Amino acid sequence: MNIAIVGSGYVGLVTGVCLSHIGHHVICVDNNPDKIKSLRKGEIPIYEPGLEELMHACMKKKRLTFTTSIKDACQKSLVIFLALPTPPRANGDADLTYIENVSREIALHMDSYKLIVEKSTVPAQTGKKIIRTIQLNLPKKFKKGNKILLDFDVASNPEFLKEGSAVSDFMNPDRVVFGVESKKAEKILREIYQPLKAKILVTNTASSEMIKHASNSFLATKISFINAVAQMCDMVGADVLKVAEGMGLDKRIGRQFLDAGIGYGGSCFPKDVDSFIRLSEKSGYDFSLLKEVRRINEKQLDSFLHLVEEKLWNLKDKTIGVWGLAFKPNTDDMRNAASLEIIAKLKADGAKVKAYDPKSMANAASMLKGVTLCDDPYSAAEDTDALLIVTEWPEFKDVNFIQVRDSMRQAVIFDGRNMLDADQLKKLGFDYFGIGRGRL
Repeated sequence: MNIAIVGSGYVGLVTGVCLSHIGHHVICVDNNPDKIKSLRKGEIPIYEPGLEELMHACMKKKRLTFTTSIKDACQKSLVIFLALPTPPRANGDADLTYIENVSREIALHMDSYKLIVEKSTVPAQTGKKIIRTIQLNLPKKFKKGNKILLDFDVASNPEFLKEGSAVSDFMNPDRVVFGVESKKAEKILREIYQPLKAKILVTNTASSEMIKHASNSFLATKISFINAVAQMCDMVGADVLKVAEGMGLDKRIGRQFLDAGIGYGGSCFPKDVDSFIRLSEKSGYDFSLLKEVRRINEKQLDSFLHLVEEKLWNLKDKTIGVWGLAFKPNTDDMRNAASLEIIAKLKADGAKVKAYDPKSMANAASMLKGVTLCDDPYSAAEDTDALLIVTEWPEFKDVNFIQVRDSMRQAVIFDGRNMLDADQLKKLGFDYFGIGRGRL
């Protein structure tokens, strides 16, 4: 099938490459000519395990191309996926400007039936607005009074990709959701995803849009719940790791997303929770539960920084090492990463900061000013008064902690992800502080 993907960011590029991999002819569109130029050379602008190799293979088979022209992609494709940014506005609403602008441009260039598919995370009822935008902007030859003479459909097909495992998530999905208003749109989407042999759920468009927001908000709720439990564990002398394990053994609850730490970040959860709260407000419902989820998440980071300041006494002129800058492991994405706020507050208190991340150093160079960026974890720990674990990269478990200890001014570790062996580090002479590990 001939498919266009408008937007070549994390979601768009992974979707385009994977759809090409399962047999479709895909045109990826982006309005950044430099990005398209790099992609045509086979240069990938993001780090995502397995994506670059897959992209090269699809390009070699001539099933994957890149362009800046929506007109060209639209006229050559039956299906057009919208994988566009929906950044948060100041009031928490999702900014749908990109969706509107591209919908308008598609309308101007459509000359036959098209299926336009929302891949971006958008509030419920966005599909109706896309339909209205296309109808208003179709050329006059496709209108007769109030009647639209050109057939098209708008559908919702939300993504459930986790950065760091996006290729695997696409190829092995828990479910594929279609929000459609016609049998024709459903049939086309089923044909597209048939090679995956996945569980398919068909709904109307509004329900599909809600599924995405509700899913992310529920996962954020699990994270905030276990972080609230972690606060209690510190107060009563319990260990949140054991509490989470005991909870997770209950099949009704499950262990996933019950990892206490410094809170959720990234480009999805904060934005989607805010957007869902705003949608509920505009719909007349006070979603106070999600407001508390957000408040707990914000408080968790403050609590971690308070712990650092409490144990180090004064931060002014102290040197702090930071391991991990990306918002999660296996990605170079630093959007809404906890590291940004932590480092900003450490610097505001007069601390000097050294930092290392396995994959996001290029992004860090442009986003972090006045921070010493190091080539490896050992350099980031050397001559520091404390070491902060901010992102749970697996390689951090394998470093030589005796070497780390001997290079530090003070052997103090604040483990913001509870990823290290506390007992082993204490035996080596570290002062170790985790999250919810029973401090009295």
